Amino acid sequence: MNKVINKYLISGFIKTIINVILIFLCIGIILNLFEEIEFFKDLDLGLSLPFILTLTFIPNLLIKLLPFIIFISAMWYFLHLRSNTDLLSLKVFGYSNLKIITILSLTAFIFGLITVIVFTPVTSAMIKFYENSKSQYAKDIDHLFSINKNGLWIKEFYEKKLLITNAKSFEGDYIYDLTIYEMGKNNKLLKRIESKKANVSNNIWELEEVKIYDFLDKSSIYIKEKHQVYSLFNSEKLNSFYKNLDTISFLELINDFDRLKERGYNETSLNKKLNSFLSLPVFLFLMVVLASIFTLGSVSRSQNLYYVFISIITCVVIYYFKDLSIALGQTNRVSLILSIWMPLIAVGLFCSIGILQINEK
Repeated sequence: MNKVINKYLISGFIKTIINVILIFLCIGIILNLFEEIEFFKDLDLGLSLPFILTLTFIPNLLIKLLPFIIFISAMWYFLHLRSNTDLLSLKVFGYSNLKIITILSLTAFIFGLITVIVFTPVTSAMIKFYENSKSQYAKDIDHLFSINKNGLWIKEFYEKKLLITNAKSFEGDYIYDLTIYEMGKNNKLLKRIESKKANVSNNIWELEEVKIYDFLDKSSIYIKEKHQVYSLFNSEKLNSFYKNLDTISFLELINDFDRLKERGYNETSLNKKLNSFLSLPVFLFLMVVLASIFTLGSVSRSQNLYYVFISIITCVVIYYFKDLSIALGQTNRVSLILSIWMPLIAVGLFCSIGILQINEK
């Protein structure tokens, strides 16, 4: 009997989560589609490309909103159990409030684990496709930046010459083991410049330990200690490309953490992203508990609207507290890792007090 009841609770809760996700998905598609249409308004591409890009962007957004999606789903489901007297029937079979909450919270926790392990590789690939597709239609199409397993790649035009730069890694104001290909008309190779290290703090790059292969001068080779190269990119602009960690999945972070550092990603930012992934299942667990405190706190149906209103306010407070905590971490007021977990600790303390009162009812 217990297995049947557990299956009933879990299946009903999952159906509610799916319904809420579909609602958020529809809203997200409508809102983001207008943004994509605005981006492509000067290009005769129709609606197919904006719609496809919207579909690749929204899943990643849904994962970011997942704690609040789970919170709303739990609220909805608990109110449903109360409204059709299922809650009283469950208590007849020996199911206390605490047992019901535990089953649904663990369901949310497992749902979070599946999301992190299974779905983030898919959404990260979608975000890569989204960014690469939009970059092809950007106004500065002649100046592109890409990061892949071979390091970073830069394509730019300067003084009627095409410059393609490849570097193994980027850290601070320096890029390492770089090669610059200088091409003229009809993509004719003019020069190849190799350097062990380059200071890219400004647009005049300072190259060190340089070899220049001049293919116009009988393939002559010049060796220099220092050499300057102009580029439209500098360290500030390059760092901006590394800020979007949505293109990195949980499994990639676990398996290729050191390689990502070598490619130029900041270790602190990678640790922040990793802890965000690790904290997600715990966050979902706590949001179910929090929803139960508001919805199971009273048996009076007339108070449903009141509890829903209070819970929405609480949800907004948690959202801004999460942002404030991360801001404190980014300004080194607290540890960046602690700033990720601090909102969860606060919610956990509140839930530990509220759950005791709920179980007595």
